Amino acid sequence: MKKLIECVPNFSEGRDASVIQQIANAIEAVDGVTLLDVDPGKATNRTVVTFVGEPDAVVEGAYQGIVTASKLIDMSKHSGEHARMGATDVCPFIPVANITLEETAEYAIKLAQRVGTHTSIPVYLYGAAQKQAYRNDLSVIRSGEYEGFFNKIKEDKWKPDFGQAEMNAFSGATVIGARDFLIAYNVNLNSTSTRIANRIAFDVREAGRVKRTGNPYSGPIAKDENGETIRIPGACKEVKAVGWFIEEYGVAQISANLTNYHVTPVHTFFDEVEKSAISRGVRVTGSELVGLVPLKAMLEAGRHYLVKQGRSIGVSEREIVHIAVKTLGLDELGPFDPDKKIIEYALKRAEDTRLVDMTCTNFANETASESMAPGGGSIAAYVGSLGAALSSMVANLGANKRGWEERVPEFSEWAVKAQEVKDKLLFYVDEDTRSFNGIIDAIRLPKDSDEEKAQRKQAIEEASVYATEVPKQVMETAFQAYACIEAMITKGNKSSVTDAGVGALCIDLAIQGAGMNVLVNAKDLSNREVGDSFKKDALTLMVESNNEAARLRKLVLETLEA
Repeated sequence: MKKLIECVPNFSEGRDASVIQQIANAIEAVDGVTLLDVDPGKATNRTVVTFVGEPDAVVEGAYQGIVTASKLIDMSKHSGEHARMGATDVCPFIPVANITLEETAEYAIKLAQRVGTHTSIPVYLYGAAQKQAYRNDLSVIRSGEYEGFFNKIKEDKWKPDFGQAEMNAFSGATVIGARDFLIAYNVNLNSTSTRIANRIAFDVREAGRVKRTGNPYSGPIAKDENGETIRIPGACKEVKAVGWFIEEYGVAQISANLTNYHVTPVHTFFDEVEKSAISRGVRVTGSELVGLVPLKAMLEAGRHYLVKQGRSIGVSEREIVHIAVKTLGLDELGPFDPDKKIIEYALKRAEDTRLVDMTCTNFANETASESMAPGGGSIAAYVGSLGAALSSMVANLGANKRGWEERVPEFSEWAVKAQEVKDKLLFYVDEDTRSFNGIIDAIRLPKDSDEEKAQRKQAIEEASVYATEVPKQVMETAFQAYACIEAMITKGNKSSVTDAGVGALCIDLAIQGAGMNVLVNAKDLSNREVGDSFKKDALTLMVESNNEAARLRKLVLETLEA
């Protein structure tokens, strides 16, 4: 299991395409780095680059990007809407897979030390990489910005963590750290007023606004008994926001960082901004995401708005994402490509082509070729996914049937369960092929010495066990679809009962086919206790599926004759 870190450096150049490209090229040239996104902004004069890889590769990629930016970006001539302190303004590391935030922070420190030692750039740590609480907040560190740092850096309190305590006039200073995933998100208004945008930002951000006596905008600041400023908290926790005017688009925006989207999801923030905007006589027209967004955030938003529309949430993942994009207006200011803007989709694009991404024709042609994969296991999983998809279709037709509005939650729940089965089976389409390739890779291991022969034998056995486990999982996963199919035959729209019936046939075919793969793979296992256990489980499930499919087929025929 690879450890994966995402890095999202923000470079203080958003207008010169040549400079941006040179920085991106320097990062992408590092072996083991996958460049996912380059997102420049003219008004902010800032580019957010997103790349991912194993820890050491990410450290190298970030270092090359920082060094390249330090040679190309002259901060003494820089201006833009966004706060900044250096050519590489901030460089966060974010744990993606099989690595903790604490471990990620160690790699951020490793990068910071390298930059501070081998360049003339002063480096500050922040987030999980910073041990001193008073200086682990990015906005606090960056206060004063580039212009103010010539004096700030000389203060003992603001001595850099790495590098000389002298401001680099050309490339400025930089902040490097580790944090959880942050969503940079801007909401657009049908207004050009920065004042109104700021008032809305104060309504929704966690810090809120200072309390005033008399006039709420210009009256004296209210103090408590200790003389401390009293604040009125905003509606959204874990959110930082300001209002600004973007000349490039001709609109005012609420620019926010959702520092914990599990606490305040994208759709919650959007709805709260919309509520505040309406109360102030303006309207939200759309929004934009800066950089990439986790799939989970988009799915939560899409489901939220489907429920508000009284629709089933048991639709395909892509449809849910589409609803989120359209409702949030993410395509108002420019095209929104989910394959480029959603991190999981972007990672898939960077991988080798998957079987499930092929057209039906190409998949059939690939199956018919002289290649041994995809084989019966992948086909069984795919047919099972079609059976689950048919049951979901019947459920969604029921949810959308006129006069059945009160049954939407019932059908939506069944559709969601069927979609889950479908998605798991689609995963096994490629996983079955990958497991087969694992056996081939093990067979190709060297066998020149007794030690190599023993290692090869063990590798073949382990790969063969996994290649047997995958079709078994296909069987068990596909069987779960029968419950939804039966519900749709007995409770769904009668005009679609044959669709549910075909779904049952597909599920049985998937289970019988996957069962054959379990039996043939289990036969070759050296550990006969494990092999016999696989065989027993497969035969049992094959009989149960055959009986269940026959029962449901009879139900369909009885319904047609009624």
